[in-house]
Amino acid sequence: MSSPARSATLRDSLGLGLAVGLYGVAFGAAAVGAGLSTWQAVALSALMFTGASQFALVGVLGAGGGAFAAVGSALLLGSRNTLYGVRLAPMLSPRGWLRRAGAAQLVIDESTAMAVAAPDRALGRLAFWVTGGSVYVCWTAMTVVGALGAGGLGETAQAALDAVVPAAFLALLWPRLRRTATEAAVQRRVALGGAVIALALTPFVPAGLQVVLAVFAVLLAGRPRPVATA
Repeated sequence: MSSPARSATLRDSLGLGLAVGLYGVAFGAAAVGAGLSTWQAVALSALMFTGASQFALVGVLGAGGGAFAAVGSALLLGSRNTLYGVRLAPMLSPRGWLRRAGAAQLVIDESTAMAVAAPDRALGRLAFWVTGGSVYVCWTAMTVVGALGAGGLGETAQAALDAVVPAAFLALLWPRLRRTATEAAVQRRVALGGAVIALALTPFVPAGLQVVLAVFAVLLAGRPRPVATA
C-alpha cells in the first residue's frame, strides 16, 4: 500500500542513487587512465563497489605505486563498511545466504545513511535496498561509459585524467567535512592530518605507501567530545 512516507522514501532513495551513481563515469575514466582495462574497471565496480576505495586503488596504481600499497589503501578506506554492517544487521535481518550476500554488497555510505535516517524499520529496509541497488546499477553502468570513453581519447585528454581521481575523491569526501556532518571537526582533523602525513612522506617512501601510512592521522585527531545533554 502506498503512503506519503513510502513515496518520499522511494523518491529520495532513487534520486540519491542516480546522483551518486553518475560518479562511476569518473571512476571508469580514471581506471583506464591508470592502466586498467575496461573489463578490469567494471569488475572493480561490480565486485568491490565502494567508491572511495576504488578511487584510492586506481590513484595509487596511477601514481606508480605497487599492488600492496594500492590494496592496503583500498582496504583501509573500505573497513568502515564493516561497522556499517554491524549497525544495519538488526534492521535488515536478511534471511538466507543469497539475501545476506546481497545486503553485504550494498552496504555503503549512502545506503546506510538513508536506512538509519528512515522513520521506522520498514522504511529503513526499503531505503537501504532502493538506495544501494540504484547506486550499484548506475555506478557499474557509468563505469562502462567512462572506461570506453577514456579509451577513445587522445594523449592530451588522457593526460588530463590525472586530475580525475583527486577531484572525484574530493567530491566524495567534501560532504563529510562540512560543519553539518556528524563529528565534522574530528573528520576535518583526520583529513588534514592525513594530508600532512602523506605530503611529508612522499619524498621518502614508494608511491602509494604514504596513503597507507596516513591512517595514523586518526591517532592524532583525538576522541570526539560527547554531546552535552540538557
